[in-house]
Amino acid sequence: MSEPLYFDSNATARLRPEVRASYLEALERVRGNPASLHGPGRNARHMLDEARGRLAAALGVHEDELLFTSGGTESNNLALLGALRARGRTAGLAVSSIEHASVLGPARALERAGHPLLIIEVDETGSVRPASLHAALAAPATALVSTMAANNELGTCSPLAEIAAALERAPRRPFWHVDAVQALGRVPLDLRGLGIDLASFSLHKVGAPVGVGLLYRRSGVALEPLMYGGEQEQSLRPGTENVAGAVAAATAVELALAELAQNRERLAALAVLLWGQLVIKLPHLKLLGLPIDHPRRLPGTLNILSQGLEGKVLVMRLDLAGVAASAGSACASGSLEPSHVLKAIGCCDDEARSGLRLSCGHETRAEDVHRLVESLWRTLRGRT
Repeated sequence: MSEPLYFDSNATARLRPEVRASYLEALERVRGNPASLHGPGRNARHMLDEARGRLAAALGVHEDELLFTSGGTESNNLALLGALRARGRTAGLAVSSIEHASVLGPARALERAGHPLLIIEVDETGSVRPASLHAALAAPATALVSTMAANNELGTCSPLAEIAAALERAPRRPFWHVDAVQALGRVPLDLRGLGIDLASFSLHKVGAPVGVGLLYRRSGVALEPLMYGGEQEQSLRPGTENVAGAVAAATAVELALAELAQNRERLAALAVLLWGQLVIKLPHLKLLGLPIDHPRRLPGTLNILSQGLEGKVLVMRLDLAGVAASAGSACASGSLEPSHVLKAIGCCDDEARSGLRLSCGHETRAEDVHRLVESLWRTLRGRT
């Protein structure tokens, strides 16, 4: 069976060969628990510390500001739940309406526990509405604001510099959490320069093994742990660390950031090529979010509507045709509900069930785009 065309890199990137080699080498070297005091344990601890230091250098932060987690979902939960619980029951939060479920879920849980919750609305492109943001910042209870750097479904990047400026002008500046899962390695991200207090990362999005995440916590930001029973990761994330995964993740992040400018340009060009070909072959399709060449569009990401056909049905038909795509967030793939992201930008329920997300990755080539367009045309032929 031939390898499928892979257009689901926003869900997970392919494990890069250099990362695979780093991972296998680390697996061979790890002989002990990094919390153990004997020689094999100290060696594992040294490997973990070295990986953390490499990641900190790549991200421009101090190594003590990085916590290893299992992925973006855990990092988001620890950021929101940990920050609000550390600030008392009256502390409130504000999150945008297009956040990932791993932000909206803990936000709703905090609301049920008595923490005031405000939703920051977005416009039809998925960009935060300034008036809604300012209203959230003016609310006396708002102690934490969470906005994603780049939306996983639409490919809309947030105007982080503008949000940072609005936070600084707030009567009482709240802490700022950024879900940076989709942004890492694809758009520039200056954690210190923007004044971000907490940032979440899932490193399989840049070609690391699944199961390695990071939470950036600026020095001085207090968090309550979600789990207890160990002193690992500054007593905020108990459990034996994934040493080999951390080493491989450091390699993946270093590669992604070294190639960011070149890869960003290449992915943006592929998206323009893809949409240009789709417009010719399937003119009834609608592109959601920002214009294809907008500077705040996440490079390589498109969400398109084909009226009258559910996105998940189209994903299955494309799968039979040898194309891997998605109907939105991989974490919500089993849900029958319409996409909350597409509803937030004004789509009706039927439209919000009809989105098809196509995301290019490190291995995507122009010939893959042409093959995808042909497969999509054949799949949709007769439905135009």
